[in-house]
Amino acid sequence: MTRITIFGAGSQGDILPCVRLGRGLQQDGLQARVAAPQNFANLVLEAGLAFHPLRGDVRAIMSGKTGQQFMESGGGNFLRSIPVMRKMLGPIAVQMAEDALTACREAEAFITLAVFAPFGKTIAELCGVPLMLIEPTPTLPTGDFPAPGFPIQKNMGRTLNRLSGFAMLEVIWLWYQPFVNEFRKRYRLRRLNGSDFHRLLVSTPLIGAYSPTVIPHPQDWRGNVHITGYWFQEDACKWQPPLELETFLREGEPPVYVGFGSMSGRDPKRYAQLVIEALAKSGKRGVLAVGWGGMDVMEVPAQIFALDSAPHGWLFPRMSAVVHHGGSGTTAEGLRAGKPTVTVPFIVDQFFWGTRVHAMGSGTKPIQAKGLTAAKLAEAIQRATNDPSVKERAESIGKIIRSEDGVGNAVKVVRHYLGAS
Repeated sequence: MTRITIFGAGSQGDILPCVRLGRGLQQDGLQARVAAPQNFANLVLEAGLAFHPLRGDVRAIMSGKTGQQFMESGGGNFLRSIPVMRKMLGPIAVQMAEDALTACREAEAFITLAVFAPFGKTIAELCGVPLMLIEPTPTLPTGDFPAPGFPIQKNMGRTLNRLSGFAMLEVIWLWYQPFVNEFRKRYRLRRLNGSDFHRLLVSTPLIGAYSPTVIPHPQDWRGNVHITGYWFQEDACKWQPPLELETFLREGEPPVYVGFGSMSGRDPKRYAQLVIEALAKSGKRGVLAVGWGGMDVMEVPAQIFALDSAPHGWLFPRMSAVVHHGGSGTTAEGLRAGKPTVTVPFIVDQFFWGTRVHAMGSGTKPIQAKGLTAAKLAEAIQRATNDPSVKERAESIGKIIRSEDGVGNAVKVVRHYLGAS
């Protein structure tokens, strides 16, 4: 049985693709182990996968002062993000890499998120195993669209779009360049640079965990890139909701989901109050997802249900529209459910996904988090729930995405490259 280690770090939205791929591989007869921060142990183990803990709690880092300032500023100037990210990653980056190396010692293949490709190359090199990359958001430059995370999210023409991709690759590389090379120095490997990062992305099998309906395969991407469709949690429909939630959903029209994950910055109470006011202005019922640190809710009116968490795959089909931060996984679930989307992006790739949804006609124009008001949000909710063209387009895209088998396609790609067909 082929043994595969999958390395993931970041938020839950970064870890979930690793878990879902691992589960798909295991169900197909391969052996998968996920190396992730300790605070995601339950997420991995509940999926029936072997777990290897990594030191460093990204959740704690993002909820700390520097992380909250980063989210609150929308990432700010993307060049200024470099020292901020280094400050956040400095205490844990090399520790995580060492732990991932330990997790890979007995593996026959290593899979990592594409943004960590330089760490992945180092670990695969040391263990003498093939490397594969996965990505929930595109990393390669293309003339088709501006790079996720680039400050300008509109079509700038093929040349400038592509240049934005190279600029963002360099920024991502500079986030953790000193830690990659410190790690490599320990094992007497040559230093890497930004050009090595790009060469890795175009020469290593790269699996895009997103729908070709949302991002058609750019012609300027090489054959090493495979866009499989989104990777979903297929057993979400088996989730048993609390009785109070079932009763709330049954006793009125479908509500609007509102949740920003952990993206509330330093003032979670403000966002909760703003959302409550916006729902009241729009005249809509709502399900307000609190999440870990997302919003601080003490009391809510009768037309709003405050929810700690629920699988989006179960919850979103029961909504009239979804309002969220534009994370790749949450965006995917909203699109699959066929529901109109309102995005309130805070940082990095969230602006990209919000712009993408709007361009497809299945959602409203994104509202940047730092400029969010109750009036703007109420207006967007009304448009999303009342505009027939948005509702029809969302339903049409949802039907297509539900027909895709993203995890199954990804497993076939992995088997192909590992010669395990």
